[in-house]
Amino acid sequence: MTVTAPETAPAPEVPKSSGTRLVDRVFKMRELAILVVFLVMIVITQIGNSDFLSEQGIKDLLLNATILVLVATGQSLVVITRNVDLSVGSTLGISAFAAGTYLEGGGDSVVAVVLAVLLGVGCGLVNGLLVSLGQVPALVVTLGTLYIIRGIDSIWVGSRQITAAGLPDGFIDFGAGGISAVPYLALIALAVLVATAYYLKHFGSGRELYALGSNPEAARLAGIPVRKRILAAYTFCGALAGLAGALYLARFGNVDSGTGNGYELTVVSAVVVGGVVFTGGSGSVYGAALGALLLTSINSVLPALGVSSVWVLAINGILLILAIAVDRIVALRVATALKKRNARHG
Repeated sequence: MTVTAPETAPAPEVPKSSGTRLVDRVFKMRELAILVVFLVMIVITQIGNSDFLSEQGIKDLLLNATILVLVATGQSLVVITRNVDLSVGSTLGISAFAAGTYLEGGGDSVVAVVLAVLLGVGCGLVNGLLVSLGQVPALVVTLGTLYIIRGIDSIWVGSRQITAAGLPDGFIDFGAGGISAVPYLALIALAVLVATAYYLKHFGSGRELYALGSNPEAARLAGIPVRKRILAAYTFCGALAGLAGALYLARFGNVDSGTGNGYELTVVSAVVVGGVVFTGGSGSVYGAALGALLLTSINSVLPALGVSSVWVLAINGILLILAIAVDRIVALRVATALKKRNARHG
């Protein structure tokens, strides 16, 4: 007689802790709040300037955000792991010049983009190896590579300047073209954003980045390959900075030794304002993209309302301070919630 073993019921999912649920709710509210602020700002600007939301106005708004959205997406993965990459501006600049130099010599546009991405991957690998294997603090490493890459770029570029006149017409047309009011470059950024968000949510290695950022030591004890994940995050960040460099060239058609200078601070601001916690483990790439869209829109909104662009930096600084203050409040509330939960369960 054959005995059939009873079917084993699937194990129930472990419910999230009250602290985790609180974090999820707060950061979803943060992203919603940014979206509301952005829409209100656009509506007010349109009332004050009826030409603001013309087809060309919308196109310019999206084009201005595209480069920052791409770099902020890559930066988000690094920040989620409780690290930072301050060299993204320098990587963008040198990648843009490399692509431009290749195109001026009669090269193919697709190969130029691939060249820029590969150069970005190389910069990201150097950062990742130093941080993950060398165990050097990310702030120190990327601040150093920021100046190293910028120095190499300055020596290579010198007083030269790449202009649209020396680039293929098709490449420049692609940078300015689009489907109605939606630029091709914005569609590329959107595709990268959605793919990255899907990876973080549905792949184990993506979810491990959050675990690593929340508690690196616990992640290591749980068997997560910490060094490998940090290296992958930096490599991806470098690749997107390289891609952003190629798209920057297509968008503006003008590159010199100062391209990307100071861009890293804007990227970090966009990521933090968008709800990616600087201490790691929380946030989403969608929030970072909204933060980028908000910051770049301020640059367009103020001139449209007749306000001096001098206020742009001040407003960006205020938003950054507010974002950090909110993160601190959330951290305190989560700690309180976890203490109460632990006390309830003995």
